[in-house]
Amino acid sequence: MAGVLIGFAIIGAVILIGYVVGRIDLLGPQGHRVLSQLVFFVLTPCLLFTTISKADVHVLFSPILIVSTLAALTAAAISVVVLRLVLRRSVPETTMGTMAGAYVNANNIGIPVAVYVLGSATYVAPVLLFQLLILTPVVLTIMDVSTNRGSGSSRLATVTRPFRNPLLIASLLGVLVSVFDIRIPTDVLEPFALVGAAAVPVVLISFGMSLHGQKPLQAGSARVDVLVESALKVVVMPVVAWILGAFVFDFGHDELFVTVVLAGLPSAQNAFNYAQRYQTGVVVARDTVLITTIAAVPVLVVVAALLK
Repeated sequence: MAGVLIGFAIIGAVILIGYVVGRIDLLGPQGHRVLSQLVFFVLTPCLLFTTISKADVHVLFSPILIVSTLAALTAAAISVVVLRLVLRRSVPETTMGTMAGAYVNANNIGIPVAVYVLGSATYVAPVLLFQLLILTPVVLTIMDVSTNRGSGSSRLATVTRPFRNPLLIASLLGVLVSVFDIRIPTDVLEPFALVGAAAVPVVLISFGMSLHGQKPLQAGSARVDVLVESALKVVVMPVVAWILGAFVFDFGHDELFVTVVLAGLPSAQNAFNYAQRYQTGVVVARDTVLITTIAAVPVLVVVAALLK
């Protein structure tokens, strides 16, 4: 359980730094938006390429991943029904809200938790790859099409726009390098690794800056959305993962513990980053990430106490 607290303490400290930067207005009123653009077009693509190119993509298919995927899809389905059919949100708002409620923070929180709690970072690799290679392209495709970016362009440009997304391009290039076992010289890869290493702290700093002057769960329509997505993330997903792992897939003790911990991770800061990029659902993504990051601490402590 100490690993859970350590992981969240690290993330919280960087977010606090970002909050201070925003509070003293160090980068000006558009500072967090500039950082978000930098992360989207430069830092994160470098991180994705260097991470995936060195990963074993064959571990993507595993029983743990299947359960994790089903838990995420269950949360996503409930989210779409509630946001789209009950609350009548637009397609872009529904997409970003659903991502906030079903996309786990497998990187900057998942990796520390995997190392300190589960004993190995490899446990989080399948979920990380699945989200990067499948869920992220789906979300970005829906957002590109539904927000009609570049509406004056041709139909071909509209169809191919998602495949020109820097995150998708970087991920696919990383997969090709990994699948074909291409050996990239260390000196060549090092600049990408160095730039990519800045992605996580810059995202967290930008997230912290956005919190200045904001109050989570303010009155308005977004409050309901945030509460729904937060409940799906920290309650529904772990419960679904436990039910599937224990009663459907008949997991052993260790497998069940790993699966529920992975499902109990908070929402990823990527949801906030993409919301900023498309200027849609920013408040919902920001508040959901914040609330689930706080709520995941007691949730994962309880999971560790009951299953470990």
